Amino acid sequence: MDSRSTRSSDSSGASDVRPSFLQGVYVVPEKVKGRSGFPWSLAFLEGFDLRLESRVTIFVGENGCGKSTLLEACAELVGLPWDGGSVNERADSEGEANARLAEVLRPRMAKKPKNKFFFRAENLTDLARLLERRKADPDFMGDPYAMYGGRSIRTRSHGEAVTAVLTSRDGPGIYLMDEPESGLSPARQLALVELISEQADQQDRQFLIATHSPILMSIPGAEIIDMNDPTLPRIARERTVHWHIFKRLLTS
Repeated sequence: MDSRSTRSSDSSGASDVRPSFLQGVYVVPEKVKGRSGFPWSLAFLEGFDLRLESRVTIFVGENGCGKSTLLEACAELVGLPWDGGSVNERADSEGEANARLAEVLRPRMAKKPKNKFFFRAENLTDLARLLERRKADPDFMGDPYAMYGGRSIRTRSHGEAVTAVLTSRDGPGIYLMDEPESGLSPARQLALVELISEQADQQDRQFLIATHSPILMSIPGAEIIDMNDPTLPRIARERTVHWHIFKRLLTS
C-alpha cells in the first residue's frame, strides 16, 4: 500500500480532521517526459501522488531533498507567488523560480481559500522593502503597515519581525511556511507551536511547513512527512534524523 496516499501506522498522531483546502498534490507523468536535471530528477517525483490528511503538514529532510521546491510548487498551485508573500505580492515577484515543479503537478482542492500566504524567512527584507515602497507611493490606498503592528518591520529585531509577519494574517485560509524557525529563539518557536496549534484547532486553517526544527515538529496533530525517503512516509517526530541529533547533543 502506497504510504503517499494513506496514513502510516507510524504517524505522529495526525488529526482525523482533513484539511479544508489543499487535500493533495499529484504529478502528471506525461508532463515530465523529456525533461532532465533538477527538479525533474527528484527521487520522489516518480509516481508522486501525495494526499494530505491533517490541517498541519510538516515536510522534513536533509538539504537538497526537495522540501522547499515542493513547498514552492504548492504555493503556485494555490495561487501564491513561488518566492513568498500573498496574492498582493504576486505582481512584485521578480525573476523565474529555479525549480518550476508546479508545471508538472496538479492540486486536489476541496475549496478555494479566502486567505493565503507563503512565508519565507529569507525574503523578510524583500517584504520590508516592498512595504516601504507602498508607504511612499501616493497612489497606494491604505496603510501597508496596518497588518504588521502599524510600523515598518525594519524597526524590530529579526525574531520580532518574523513573529509580526506570522501573526499578521487573520481568518480561515491556507498558510505555507518555509523554515519559519529562522531567527526565532527556542521560546519564540514554542510560541509559534502554540499559535499554529490553536489556530488549526479553533479556525478553519491549513498549514504546510518545511522545517529543520524539532520544536516545530512538536505541533500537536501535525502529520510529518519524511522527504529523505522517496516514498514520502509519515513518521513520528522521534524517528526523524533531526530529533535524534538534538537528543544526542542534549543528553551527551
